[in-house]
Amino acid sequence: MKYWIIVSLLVAGNVSFGQDQPQTPATGQQQPTAGQVLSMHYARTYQAGIRYNDYNVAKHALINILVENPQNDSILYSLSLLYYQMQNYTSAALTARDVLTMNPDNIGALEIAAVSYDNIGAKDKALETYESLYLKTDDFNTLYKIAFLQYELKNYTESKTNADILLAKKEIEELKAIYNLADGSQKEYPIRVALINLKGLIATEQGDKAAAKSFYEQALQLAPDFQLAKDNLEALK
Repeated sequence: MKYWIIVSLLVAGNVSFGQDQPQTPATGQQQPTAGQVLSMHYARTYQAGIRYNDYNVAKHALINILVENPQNDSILYSLSLLYYQMQNYTSAALTARDVLTMNPDNIGALEIAAVSYDNIGAKDKALETYESLYLKTDDFNTLYKIAFLQYELKNYTESKTNADILLAKKEIEELKAIYNLADGSQKEYPIRVALINLKGLIATEQGDKAAAKSFYEQALQLAPDFQLAKDNLEALK
C-alpha cells in the first residue's frame, strides 16, 4: 500500500519537508532538522503499530507526522485509509474529503469517502461521491452501488435505468453480490439476480404488482434459494 512507501521514505530520511537543512562544517553533509527527526520517530512508531496490529498507535503516529507535514496528501490518505480499516467511518470520510480537496483525482480517497458516507447514513453524499467515482473509473461495481443508493433515496427512474444498463452488459456475468443469510453465514449470488430483484422492488414501490411479481420470479429462476426474492414475492400476496 502507498503508506508503506511513505513511511519507508520517512524512516530513510529521504523526504524533504520544505525546511532549510543545515550542513556540518566538516563533511558538508546535510543534517536532519528537529522536525525531520520527529517525523522519522513517528514513522518508526507507525511501522511498529502496523507490525503489531495496534492501529491506535499507528493512527497516533500518522497524525503526528501529518502535523509536521500538513500539505502532504499522501500521508493524509494513509490516515484516512487507517480510519477506514478501523471502521471509524466518520473520521475516514472527513480525512478522505480533505484529501480530495488537495487532490480531486485520488481514486482511493473517493472510494473511502463513498463507502464511509454510506456507512454513517449520509446517503446523498455517498451517492454523489459514488457518481464522481464512476465518472473516473467506469467501474460496474460502482454503478451497481449507485443503482441501489438511488433506490434507497427513492430515485426510482434513475435506479431502474442504471439497473438496465448493467443488465445489458455481458461483463456482469462475472460479478457477484454477497448476502447475509439467516444463520449468520454469507453466500454469493450473481449480480444479475440482485439487479432483477431490485427492479422488482422498484416496481413494487411504483404500485405495479404484476411487473414486480414477474421480476421476483425471474430472480428465483436464476437462484431458487434467493431468500430476498422469496420474501418480496410473498409480500405481494
